[in-house]
Amino acid sequence: MDHSVRKSFYLKTFGCQMNVYDSERMTEALAREGYAETAELESADLVILNTCHIREKAAEKVYSDLGRIRDIKDARGRHGKNTVIAVAGCVAQAEGAEITARQPAVDLVIGPQSYHRLPELIKRIADERKSIVETEFPGDEKFAKLTARRRVSSPSAFLTVQEGCDKFCSFCVVPYTRGGEFSRPVAKIEAEARELVRAGAREIVLLGQNVNAYHGEGAGGRAASLADLIRHLAGIDGLERLRYMTSHPRDMSDDLIAAHAEIPQLMPFLHLPVQSGSDRILAAMNRKHTATEYIDVIGRVRAARPDIALSSDFIVGFPGETDQDAEATIDLIEKIGFAQAYSFKYSPRPGTPAAIRSLQIPEELKTERLLRLQAVLEGQQVAFNCRSIGGVVPVLFERQGRQAGEFVGRTPYLQLVHAAGAGDLVGSTANVAVTEARRMSLSGVIAAA
Repeated sequence: MDHSVRKSFYLKTFGCQMNVYDSERMTEALAREGYAETAELESADLVILNTCHIREKAAEKVYSDLGRIRDIKDARGRHGKNTVIAVAGCVAQAEGAEITARQPAVDLVIGPQSYHRLPELIKRIADERKSIVETEFPGDEKFAKLTARRRVSSPSAFLTVQEGCDKFCSFCVVPYTRGGEFSRPVAKIEAEARELVRAGAREIVLLGQNVNAYHGEGAGGRAASLADLIRHLAGIDGLERLRYMTSHPRDMSDDLIAAHAEIPQLMPFLHLPVQSGSDRILAAMNRKHTATEYIDVIGRVRAARPDIALSSDFIVGFPGETDQDAEATIDLIEKIGFAQAYSFKYSPRPGTPAAIRSLQIPEELKTERLLRLQAVLEGQQVAFNCRSIGGVVPVLFERQGRQAGEFVGRTPYLQLVHAAGAGDLVGSTANVAVTEARRMSLSGVIAAA
């Protein structure tokens, strides 16, 4: 590319933290090719939608966006300006050529294992003047092609260490859109982590669709567990905090639980999706654990780290769910107590076993059950946050707030904190005396040294 005529790109990211990570890497790859990122869709020479297939009607929302982008492309074309439209991520992987068939304005469909080839594919589009669908390359090639990180957008940075899933939960598209489990070697992860710290990261969040199933190549060619990886990364100077998500209850190994007690850099926060409190529904979901087994895992984690904050995912209205099943989920929530949680109404994903099951739950009943469940979860989150009032917590400040002199950061328990301070606190950790608690955040003042 002629860098004297700099092209611009607009990138919209949907969904999970792994998509955020992928978008950061696409941005870096395009910057090396001379592209400049823009927040103005109408002025972009390249438009990328990095899509997610988890939420309800995800594909239809993408097609709605594409209709608007097509109109912009047509308008720019009338002024002699070319626009390349790319659809990336999990909807791209799931829909493939169907995307270009339904929306011919799309030039490139690129799956989540192929984004390292984005600059090369854009050049091919210019040369061949036809659309390209690229969804076949394996994850190991993607990570082998990754170059050193050059920037971080926040003191807290994402780092993908594992992709794909072998669990095949009956409601989930991940095994079909991200493929089977693949873990990156420890040495490659460490090199990227060191680059992130050099670029200003103070916290790293290790990402994977099933991150605690990590089994990458370690010292001497032996497989390393997630606990091994965490212990290794904890030795990096300047890295203050480590987190990981998302995990499966079946893979909470003894050494990972022990790591929460033994490694100061590993934050006391665990996101461990359970989905339901009913054994009957868990079996129908193919979750491979029972409610009792989940409660036992939580007990072992709390024995190792008594102050740990817990988060989970819940699906309401799974096919065949009865009132008794819904009550079992409420019972589990009340037994455990969560600091935060994500909850959703079940929605069918094409190609998954649950989508074709009979006994689909009426929408009104799903809504009723979801509201009741969320009321219990929100009460627990408020109670957890209120227990911080009057205490002092270390906060890693990530950005400036909306008010002058205000900074926003997070506690070790992932609570959002607003506090006033002098100078530039972004990237630093300071003790904050908590004075106020709400459901989603805390407020306080920076404690005297």
